[in-house]
Amino acid sequence: MQQFVVPQFIDVEAKIIGPITARQFLIFLAATLIIALCYRLLHFTPFLIVTIVVVSLAGTFAFVKINGRAFHYFVLNLLQTTRRPNTRVWNHKIVINEQVEKTPIQKIDYQPLPKREYKKSRLAEISLIVDTSGKYKGENQKF
Repeated sequence: MQQFVVPQFIDVEAKIIGPITARQFLIFLAATLIIALCYRLLHFTPFLIVTIVVVSLAGTFAFVKINGRAFHYFVLNLLQTTRRPNTRVWNHKIVINEQVEKTPIQKIDYQPLPKREYKKSRLAEISLIVDTSGKYKGENQKF
């Protein structure tokens, strides 16, 4: 029996700058752009508060893993669960009062269709129809 090598670490992200992955780099790049925008628009105290919040959120989304999965997957699953929970409970006390009649199964005799016998292979004709994108209609077709 032939053996195959099974990849072990499928979900490992590629590192681009030292230990930083592309996803983490893009998260911090977006955070840097938000901080730069806030620096231009806000005074120092609100800027400092927004910077602390943005850096903490960026660090959380970049480095925190819950159950081995990235934090943004956790947040997406949390939002999906709160919007539309999929809990289905089986109520075994429901009683159906309606009686269903049992009808006997009727056997239906049928005649099988006769097997078609072709005089020649239509492979070349079908190939021509496919190659011409249906422009060629075939010799025996009535259109």
